[in-house]
Amino acid sequence: MPKSTVRKKKVYTPPAEMRPQETAAVKRRPSPVWVPALAVGLVVIGIVWLVAYYLTQGFFDVEAFSALAKLEYWNLAIGFGFLVASLAVFSKWR
Repeated sequence: MPKSTVRKKKVYTPPAEMRPQETAAVKRRPSPVWVPALAVGLVVIGIVWLVAYYLTQGFFDVEAFSALAKLEYWNLAIGFGFLVASLAVFSKWR
């Protein structure tokens, strides 16, 4: 039995005015060194803030932690605020 020929379809090429411009490619520079350093610093500050709040919650006799006692549950918002700010800075890192 004879074998039929395989038909190949032509590859579609869009008109020149519809093609994306290859010369308009933006070269992205790497981030400055301070971007990851700031992000890691914010993570560390946030974690230290939350740990200090939880560990000293019942022991506010120490003068250094009296400011934490006055803020009460706002300490959670401050600690997580540092962590969210670090996520925002990490999103700028290339």
